[in-house]
Amino acid sequence: MPAISASASGKIILFGEHAVVYGRPAIAAPVEQVRARVVVTAEPRRRLGSVLIQTPDLGGQAYLDELPQDDPLGLAMRLTLEHLGVSRPPACTLWVSSTIPIAAGLGSGAAISVALCRAFAEFLGAELPAETVSDLAFEVDRIHHGTPSGIDNTVIAYAQPIFFVRGQPIQLLQPASQFTLIIGDTGVRSPTAAAVGDLRKAWQADPERYEPLFDAAAEIAIRARGWIESGQVQRLGALMDENHVLLCEMGVSSAELDRLVEAARAAGAWGAKLSGGGRGGNMLALAPPERTAAIAESLRQHGATRTITTTVRAHKPPQ
Repeated sequence: MPAISASASGKIILFGEHAVVYGRPAIAAPVEQVRARVVVTAEPRRRLGSVLIQTPDLGGQAYLDELPQDDPLGLAMRLTLEHLGVSRPPACTLWVSSTIPIAAGLGSGAAISVALCRAFAEFLGAELPAETVSDLAFEVDRIHHGTPSGIDNTVIAYAQPIFFVRGQPIQLLQPASQFTLIIGDTGVRSPTAAAVGDLRKAWQADPERYEPLFDAAAEIAIRARGWIESGQVQRLGALMDENHVLLCEMGVSSAELDRLVEAARAAGAWGAKLSGGGRGGNMLALAPPERTAAIAESLRQHGATRTITTTVRAHKPPQ
């Protein structure tokens, strides 16, 4: 039996992070330049149910039945088995790799879960729809994020820009014009669960302060959707700047993020903001095509450990 493989891209949140946890809309898009990949190989000489997981990027390996119940890889596989009604899978080895930075707001955990569920299911003879893959990955994301919104697993499973409201049907975005984003990594690892948890405590202690911030972020996301779908993408820059101010007021920015945001604007970006959990991780800038290289270089000069230039492509209607 030939090896089975599946991959999934990273993601970036354009608008609405944190507020999305409280029922407000957010916009996210795939980042194809970084990906997670899972390869499944049959091992007919091993006993039935013997499933070995190898993670070369982390330098480890373990059998499925040795992993604790809260291990993300093990949980993704057990959920897939449960969904398919398989109690003892054929012996196999899963090779898991990823170029997505960990704890940087690019959806590394969700991407690995999506790729793993898809590859393992295909190995077992099933093709899972995006909705099912998203649901399985969401359950795994609870380990990574505590109280996830569901946006990471959704945009990665569907591999399209989305307008996301927790608990509501998926709304796939159709950009009228393409636009370029430059992502700058502060190099500071910042687990999303910690930022989300701390903000939740602050909100619980003073909801009258935070609810208006979440409402303002929601209005920005709604306006941004209009500009994206009408092709007026340059206007997104000012909205990014507004959203960053709100995130600073929520207490989730950092000196490193603010420095990169200012550097991007000074180098000619139409707008810039932190993206994801904050307190480190990544920021993003909306770049005029002619300023892309200069903005990326400025980010590196001001401390970015890496930059990624990605394009949100225009939607092409079917012929």
